Amino acid sequence: MIHRAILPVLLALLAAPVAAVPRDGTAVRRALDAAVPAALARHKVPALSLALIRDGSVDMVAAWGTQGEGQPATTASLFNVASLTKPITADVALRLASAGRIDLDEAMAAHWLDPDIKAHPWRDRLTARLALSHQTGFANWRRETGGQLRFRFAPGTGYGYSGEGYEYVGKFMEAKTGERLDALAGQLVFTPLAMASTSHTGQAWFAGRIAAPSRDGRPLPPVITREPLASDDLYTTAADYAAFLASLISSEAISPELARQRATIHADQTREMCNRRQPATCPTRAGFGLGWQVLDFAGTRFLMHTGNDRGEFTFAYWSPDTREGGVILTNSNLGGLAIIDALPALGFDPRFAAYLKAVADR
Repeated sequence: MIHRAILPVLLALLAAPVAAVPRDGTAVRRALDAAVPAALARHKVPALSLALIRDGSVDMVAAWGTQGEGQPATTASLFNVASLTKPITADVALRLASAGRIDLDEAMAAHWLDPDIKAHPWRDRLTARLALSHQTGFANWRRETGGQLRFRFAPGTGYGYSGEGYEYVGKFMEAKTGERLDALAGQLVFTPLAMASTSHTGQAWFAGRIAAPSRDGRPLPPVITREPLASDDLYTTAADYAAFLASLISSEAISPELARQRATIHADQTREMCNRRQPATCPTRAGFGLGWQVLDFAGTRFLMHTGNDRGEFTFAYWSPDTREGGVILTNSNLGGLAIIDALPALGFDPRFAAYLKAVADR
């Protein structure tokens, strides 16, 4: 379910020991203040920012470390969230569908057709639903298929994590609505949720706020795009992204049926995702929904996603059933290692925590 480039760091992250902690916010913050700065120094991660959600509302936002050149990280620091861009794109699609402006099951080829597959008979099988659940049949990136977009399997017949699939649905939404992806996201997500510190493209207000990326302890120049990407390179704060997560928990701006579909497994990966040597930790079902990996524990669902680029590691999760969630942003490819020390203090639901630990031990 997780792209191969992300998996090694994620498994290290998930190998953290799970410890029960009080749900009291003051106790959690005290535990984090004790653990995070040392972890950042140990793994040469410049900064970490997080926001936690309890009972459907954001109840903690914090930051540690430096965002660059000795400047302290703050809750206003901007992080490139890498593949956490994808759930934003998915919600734009769901909000458009809820308003009747697109249909998740219509053929995208009627509005957008990549020249690389214009003659391929499978082109008309591509839908937004398949793209959002990683069932297009495309590789993650076309550089993996000789620099051209190619099908590895027939759309809808298997799972394959694909940034190209998300770029495809982004182009489809732009073509059908006549508006750029960033404009759509602004109208449908960022403005309604007061996410004033979130953007797909470079803005004047980025100045002095970017948590500069780093790789193996060495600084890198920030990647800032001029054109919006559906799959990568969104800049935001932990507080803004947590506001987005809280809106998902309350199912804002989409129909009840689409909210149900978002948290429904469309690409089943239960066997692949479960440590069968520890069956008590296995979810009843697991796989990809619309924009999120879904873990279903006999009706209690947890949704999660990660992001990992050359100089960033990010992680987000939420549950429509327990109404909890959180986002952790770092500006280092080693950020997952720094998060290890934070996990025991976060008070994860024990079912979710036990599953993550078992997967890491597999």
